[in-house]
Amino acid sequence: MDAPPQLPPVPDLDSIPEDVAALEAKLRQYLPAEQVATVRHAYAMGAAAHAGQTRRSGEPYITHPVAVASILADLRMDVETLCAAILHDALEDTPLQRQALAAAFGETVTDLVEGVTKLDRLKFRDRQEADAESFRKMLLAMSRDLRVIMIKLADRLHNMRTLDAMADASRRRIARETLDIYAPIAQRLGMNRIRSELQDLGFRALYPRRHAAIGQRIRSQPVVRREAMAAIEKRLGERLREEGLPFRVVGRVKTPYSVYNKMRSERKSFTQVMDVLGFRVVVNTVSQCYQALGVVHGLYKPLDGRFRDFIAIPKANGYQSLHTVLFGPYGSPLEVQIRTEDMDVIAERGIAAHWVYKHGGVGPNSAQARAHDWLRGLLESQQYAGSSLEFLEHVKVDLFPYEVYLFTPKGAILALPRNATALDFAYAVHTDVGNHAVAARVDGKLAPLRSKLASGQRVEIITAKSASPHTNWLDFVVSSKARTAIRHHLKHLEHEDAVDLGHRILDRALDVRSSSLDRVAPAVLEQYLAENRYKRLEELLADIALGNRMPAQVAQALARGDLRGGARRGSDEGILITGAERGVLTYGVCCRPIPGDPIMGYLSAGKGVVVHRIECTNVPEYRKSPDRCLAVGWDRHVEGDYLAELRIDVVNKPGVLAQVAAAVAEAKSNIDSVEYQERDVTASVMHFTIEVKSVRHLADVVGRIRRLSVVQDVQRV
Repeated sequence: MDAPPQLPPVPDLDSIPEDVAALEAKLRQYLPAEQVATVRHAYAMGAAAHAGQTRRSGEPYITHPVAVASILADLRMDVETLCAAILHDALEDTPLQRQALAAAFGETVTDLVEGVTKLDRLKFRDRQEADAESFRKMLLAMSRDLRVIMIKLADRLHNMRTLDAMADASRRRIARETLDIYAPIAQRLGMNRIRSELQDLGFRALYPRRHAAIGQRIRSQPVVRREAMAAIEKRLGERLREEGLPFRVVGRVKTPYSVYNKMRSERKSFTQVMDVLGFRVVVNTVSQCYQALGVVHGLYKPLDGRFRDFIAIPKANGYQSLHTVLFGPYGSPLEVQIRTEDMDVIAERGIAAHWVYKHGGVGPNSAQARAHDWLRGLLESQQYAGSSLEFLEHVKVDLFPYEVYLFTPKGAILALPRNATALDFAYAVHTDVGNHAVAARVDGKLAPLRSKLASGQRVEIITAKSASPHTNWLDFVVSSKARTAIRHHLKHLEHEDAVDLGHRILDRALDVRSSSLDRVAPAVLEQYLAENRYKRLEELLADIALGNRMPAQVAQALARGDLRGGARRGSDEGILITGAERGVLTYGVCCRPIPGDPIMGYLSAGKGVVVHRIECTNVPEYRKSPDRCLAVGWDRHVEGDYLAELRIDVVNKPGVLAQVAAAVAEAKSNIDSVEYQERDVTASVMHFTIEVKSVRHLADVVGRIRRLSVVQDVQRV
């Protein structure tokens, strides 16, 4: 905390409201008397600032900040957080000035209040439509001081508890926002107690009838179930006591939201979901956890493959526990979680546990350290994200993870989202490893980069200096770090391709005027760049390639300064396409040109050069804008595969499709898509889209298809 400010004398309140008295009773359990007095000062200032203000329920407004502070007191938060919680609405909703707040409680408390005030201005509609720019600001505020989001979560929790006073539309909007944004953040920060209540309150507000029905079913569970839980708890206690273990056994009761969510996600009935008994065993030390595991496995047989060790491999939010599922004595599965007292506090409070254990919980595996690592990773992602929506997509991946835990060759543990691939693992190790990855060894066996990984596997990445990211990598990676790094690399390559193509386009336009870019006087070029607000020549060239600036106009302006230039002349030379310009050069889907076709280029604003066959039906329309038309041709050596469409008339009989597909494969061509249309009883028409390398390759494919006895005609579309 800052150097203690000079506080005014404790105000002489005529009477202490019950909620304030209850708050102070909680605080006296873990804070010294002088800090409790500081919180009283905050209440006095807040009550004076909010005097006359009421909530929608009609209660004095100050009851809300006090309730928020009480929630944080249950988490044993420090005095600065508590003061900021009581005053979190004062700067925005009252005449209280920042200077007065800072003078009374110091800069740290004031910064916390300002951070929460900024978050209060954020309006999320849902996960898909959230304002990502505002979300970036939220992450920045969290990264500076995690207590900002903790106050906001407590604020949201109390608002959800009192949501009935809101109008129906507002109630549903706030509930959806809570389920989509704030509950996942609480989960990601390990604050499971708050997360669970936020989810259940959000579910109740969104679907009151479903919540009421499931809640009623839970409360009306048969006596047999309650007796079964009591009997199992007694049996567990007896065996643990026989082993001399200190313990607490707690029966776990599912919330309506958890029941509803499991019913939906696993497509189970209510009876199937509730037919699982759950217990938590809490002991003192890690070694006692494994000893207790032996006890419960000796008492009831474990289900194969249902044991998880989150002590040796903690979850990304710092959660640690042993999970096992057993054959219960009454025919129902028995879920048991085993953890230490410290782990239990962290499981419930997450990063808030850092303020409980002043001298612990700050190591590399602590919940707070992991939360900071998560935030740091997101902030790195947002630097490279191309748009706000792209960044939000990354956040969604990290807010809703179902993790797998993997080992590096040196034994380090990495946590990745469910369905993560070997390529995701490569980027998790390091961006350079991902960019140069070519294959992987999973548990010692060679595997392709798209291989999905399972928890416990040991993964080694094989790299090559010549390797680089491909666009199809985006089709199978799932982690935000991998997706961001691949897109960043591809955008860099696309920019280089655009600069190269723009250079060729401008040089050809200058050549028409008997000039070239090398012959343009530097002063003329600098003047043109300055007049058109380009910082570098590369920006101009990329803009030309993307169709945002016409090369003929640029050439005309630059050629004026080339005193050696001759008269305007024609040129038959076109820009040669090699196939490596895929980032800034596209091929018209209307005519699908392939190497060997006579072609022309059309500069489309924002899209760059679009290549069409000369015989394309759209070309006459494009010719009406000669400044946008480019003479292009194929290079002698062209790379890549190109799509071509075929219309195939066949005899309508079984096995025809297989015969045609086999002929395409024999010609070493891939089938991109097939559309099968039955024409009549005896004949059918098939539309194939295939990949070929040139017109010669296409002719080979067509020839093989024509030789089939079932084929009547083949035409390129």
